[in-house]
Amino acid sequence: METARQPDTDARRRGHASSVALKAAFKIAERWELTDAQLATLLGGVPLATLRRWKRQLRQAGQVRTALTRDQLDRVSYLLGIHKALHILFPNAAQADGWVKRPNTAPGFDGRPALDIMLQGGMDDLRNVRRHLDAWRGW
Repeated sequence: METARQPDTDARRRGHASSVALKAAFKIAERWELTDAQLATLLGGVPLATLRRWKRQLRQAGQVRTALTRDQLDRVSYLLGIHKALHILFPNAAQADGWVKRPNTAPGFDGRPALDIMLQGGMDDLRNVRRHLDAWRGW
């Protein structure tokens, strides 16, 4: 009987983790002033209709009725790490949140904002921005 309950418990955990992750992603998107299309790209090319359904579900029920994929959860993790690093590096929130849209002359950015790099859509693009900030922080 225990094995019959296990999948339901795992599904609830994944659903809860997905809801928490999406709430964080939507908050970061708001702070960075991202469009839905930009956030959909950062989450791995999620269809806009899906992204908007998730927003609606969170607003109405406080949770989503789907479990994010491992890739999507990893992408949210990178966004959280980037957001956290920026708020450690910059003394005020406006500077931290605006950094992703400012031109960057650091190696690998070629004068482009970090958001442009991240919007190329690859996991490596998110990882590289995160690594840049971790190196800047001395990690």
